[in-house]
Amino acid sequence: MTSSDSSTAISFADMGLPQPLLQSLSELGYETPSPIQASSIPILMEGRDLLGQAQTGTGKTAAFALPMLARLDPNKHYPQLLVLAPTRELAIQVAEAFQRYSRNMGFSVLPIYGGQSYTNQLKQLKRGAQIIVGTPGRVMDHINRGTLVLTQLEALVLDEADEMLRMGFIDDVEWIVKHTPEKRQIALFSATMPKEIKKVANTYLNNPAHVQIETKTSTASTIRQRYSLVNNNQKLHAFSRILEIESFDAVLVFVRTKLATVDVAEKLSARGYRTQALNGDIPQNQREQAIDKMKRGKLDILVATDVVARGLDVERVSHVLNYDIPYDTESYVHRIGRTGRAGRTGDAILFISHREKRLLFAIEKATKQRIENMEIPSISQLNESRLERFKQSIIEAMNDESIESYIPIVESIMEETEASPDLIMAALAKVAQGNEP
Repeated sequence: MTSSDSSTAISFADMGLPQPLLQSLSELGYETPSPIQASSIPILMEGRDLLGQAQTGTGKTAAFALPMLARLDPNKHYPQLLVLAPTRELAIQVAEAFQRYSRNMGFSVLPIYGGQSYTNQLKQLKRGAQIIVGTPGRVMDHINRGTLVLTQLEALVLDEADEMLRMGFIDDVEWIVKHTPEKRQIALFSATMPKEIKKVANTYLNNPAHVQIETKTSTASTIRQRYSLVNNNQKLHAFSRILEIESFDAVLVFVRTKLATVDVAEKLSARGYRTQALNGDIPQNQREQAIDKMKRGKLDILVATDVVARGLDVERVSHVLNYDIPYDTESYVHRIGRTGRAGRTGDAILFISHREKRLLFAIEKATKQRIENMEIPSISQLNESRLERFKQSIIEAMNDESIESYIPIVESIMEETEASPDLIMAALAKVAQGNEP
């Protein structure tokens, strides 16, 4: 059993990874392996089976992707590796990670999941995709149709196995495992180890090495955590004020229901924020577009339910708002882990009502971290913030070269009215401010 919760001094180059992979890691700005990577990569490079216990956000995708890529052959055009993931979002994220890491190696990576047209999937499978990342339902579908043949599969990864169990996929997973060759390598990753997952591991893994990363309910030290006591009908008002005061890049808002995602997103859009809802009823391609827009800075706020945000990793997310408090600690840890990733700083804000205070104490107890109280910004703070922004916009305009063409207008006003320069400037500031208080 390898247990680790601090980074080791080992580097990626020390692990025997091939040069094209090291080049990709260098281009992506990866410096040192995370604990799960330092423990798992050498084991998987040897070809051994692995049972890994680690939370999301610990870097486990690279922990299995890098050694698997090192062992695969880009010249063999058939499925060599299958990764099973519980949700479409996670499947897409894992497939994107494989594409990034293998950019200098020439592998074909194909995500397959429900809600996406078969045409593209069939075309890619015919061409001989080598790395398949999919959700259990659609993978079974392709095996049954004969469009996905696993007879030459070399490795299988079961990612977030406990989540697949929770979503009712465990029988499908076992069915798929039975359709793989006997001598393939298996890596199973799970945040928790319920007896059903242990049973799968004991049945299908061959003398696996165990890796356990102790971060079960820890939240990143780079995340500042605050809470506000807010009644249900005041949440939107409170959030609007916070958005005016806080300096944010992109915000992920968590609510409990699909209905709430649409309701809150519409109300924020009406207030002028570039916002979109993200829930299980929204077609997959629209969800992917929303995440892509957020990555490109075309969208600033996503209002989501827990399920669709699993695996969502957007660097721009500076703030996570728990608009509705989650019912369990793990969900809270998972939600706020969408910010402050990979050493960046982040802010997590939690709205609670008086009767939800016990949930707040439960979160503090489990994460062993105090969540500080945050007052909703007052009118005077809002005014101060608006004034500061207004002053800043004027200072920025002063540095604009095109300002020269406006000087004759000011001089002409001075001549005609004999007004002082500061009076003219004040009048122009009033025109610029318009009717906004």
